[in-house]
Amino acid sequence: MTPPRTEAQETRARSRSHYAERRMEDALPGELSLNEPGPLVRPYGDTTGDGMVQVSFTLPLPHDKRAEGAALQLAAKMGMEPALLVHAKAMGPHFTFFVVYGSVSHLVDVREVEVMEREFELLSARDTNAAIRKHLRRKLVVVGACIGTDAHTVGIDAILNIKGFAGEKGLEYYRELTVHNLGAQVLIPDLVNTARELKADAVLVSQVVTQKDAHIHNTTAMSAAFREAFPAGEVPHLIVGGPRFEEGSAGALGVDRIFGRGTTPGEVASYLVHALVDPATRHQSPETRKKGRA
Repeated sequence: MTPPRTEAQETRARSRSHYAERRMEDALPGELSLNEPGPLVRPYGDTTGDGMVQVSFTLPLPHDKRAEGAALQLAAKMGMEPALLVHAKAMGPHFTFFVVYGSVSHLVDVREVEVMEREFELLSARDTNAAIRKHLRRKLVVVGACIGTDAHTVGIDAILNIKGFAGEKGLEYYRELTVHNLGAQVLIPDLVNTARELKADAVLVSQVVTQKDAHIHNTTAMSAAFREAFPAGEVPHLIVGGPRFEEGSAGALGVDRIFGRGTTPGEVASYLVHALVDPATRHQSPETRKKGRA
């Protein structure tokens, strides 16, 4: 004889049934099978569509039973039902780190997901150098740095240094690029002055420190400083990268391009050709831009 299901099991069963009904209603032609990916999806843990997720967080409470109860209460308010506390560890005398595992009933509509597609072709190092030689007829000057209090140079070094990242050589490897890596904790006025002295075509800034939106404040301050120091139309191409930037927020931050986590040197080099070298863009160099307005 099959034992009666608990209230939690009944809740999950009803949720799965509702999920299946919604999938049948909203699925596109040919996507009525739950074994095939469709427009509506749920998290996956043990079985397809079970809605199981795992989250981690820290509470400002010493590690005890009360803190564990508070963690489960928070999980319930986040929509996890039932929630299982799988890990709790004291982080000093006044904080506790938690990992909670549980089921959620939320659905994700894949049709509503917006993705920023790459608008330029990925080029080899040879093609990048050839394009710069043909159209720019001089070396393209790149200045890179970590600004403010940010001392994490791994990102900027991965893009600029010749050793590169993910099997790709950095921008220093490209014969037609002149690269100046200023390192960490560079003051914005110093970055602006160096870019002016070197006649930089592009300025690359890496921001890893994100506490209290430090990366956002530093980026907007840098953008404002460049636009104040350079005549209109002669500001170097401003590029910012880091794991916590939203790729579609370049305009709001006053920069020309944002690269997120996982960006490779080849992507950046290809973008520089697309934005600054390709004649169709009319952005060959600050000098060319100025002549074009005359």
